[in-house]
Amino acid sequence: MDIRQLEIFLSVMDASSVTGAAMRMNLSPGAVSLQLQNLAASLHAELFVRAGKHLKPTPAAHRLAEMARNLVMQSEAIEHEFDAHTSDDTRPFHFATGATTLIYRLGQPLRQLRKRFPKAKLHITVAATEEMITGLQQRRFDLALITLPVEPSALRIIPLYEEELLVLRPSAKSVRGWHVGTIHPQELRGVPFVLHSKRSNMRTLIDGMFQELGFEPQITLEADDNETIKSLVAAGLAHGVLPEMALRRQPRFFQVFRVAGNRLVRKQALAMPRSDYTRPLTESIARYLTEVLKA
Repeated sequence: MDIRQLEIFLSVMDASSVTGAAMRMNLSPGAVSLQLQNLAASLHAELFVRAGKHLKPTPAAHRLAEMARNLVMQSEAIEHEFDAHTSDDTRPFHFATGATTLIYRLGQPLRQLRKRFPKAKLHITVAATEEMITGLQQRRFDLALITLPVEPSALRIIPLYEEELLVLRPSAKSVRGWHVGTIHPQELRGVPFVLHSKRSNMRTLIDGMFQELGFEPQITLEADDNETIKSLVAAGLAHGVLPEMALRRQPRFFQVFRVAGNRLVRKQALAMPRSDYTRPLTESIARYLTEVLKA
C-alpha cells in the first residue's frame, strides 16, 4: 500500500466509477482497476461491489476512506513544506549577518526583500562570523553574510565585495566631512589600541596587518562590536581599526587613516549550507542580495 494507491482509491470513492476516477487522475481505467486490486489484496479486504454501472463501497471501504483522507492530506502538507516554490514558501527564513553590515548596508535591501517575498517569514540574527558558520552547519540559519576567510567546511560561499579597514586616531576636536589620511607605521608603535577580540575574523585580519608591519600593537582593550570601539576611540582612550562603512557618521571625535604601503581589506560573502536540495527561497534571496550588494 502506498499514498498513490490511496489517492486513486479516494478518487473512485468520490466518482463511484473506475472511468470517472481514471479521468480525474489522468490514468487509464485499466490502471485504476489494477491499483484497486493491489490495494484490496494488500489489505485483505473487499472494497467495492458492482451495482449496475457504479461501484458501491463496502463498510471496509468507508473505514479506509476516513483514514486515507487524513494520510493523503498529511502527505500533501509534507510535500508543500519541503518542496514549496519561492512565492508560496511561508516557512520561517533565518538570515544571519554582522551588526555593521546590517546597520550600514542592509537597510534598503531588506525592505525590498520584504516586498519581493511578502509571504516569507524573515528572521534576522546578528552574530559574529564564527557563530554564523556554526549556525549554518547546524542548519539553524538558511543564509548568512560573513567575513572571509573561513575554514573549509560543508558550505557554499558566494563572494560579494571588499571593504577597506582603516585606522582611527582620537581627535580633541569634532571632525566633519570624509577624508582618509595616510599614517606611517612608526606612528602606530607604542600607542594604545582597542581591537576586536581574538576569536573574531576581523581580529585575524588586523593581526595579519601588524605582522606585515613588523611589530605587535599595544592592546589595552578588546571589544566585540564596532560601536563600542568607536566610542572608546572618540573618548581618547585608544586607537582602533574598523571597516570604512562604520565610520562615516558625523560629527565624530576621531580621524581616519590608511597605513602607508598597506591597504587592508575584508572580504564579505554570502554562505549557505551545501546541499543537493537547497531551498528555492534561499536560492532566490541569495541571488537578489548578490545582485544588490555587488552593485
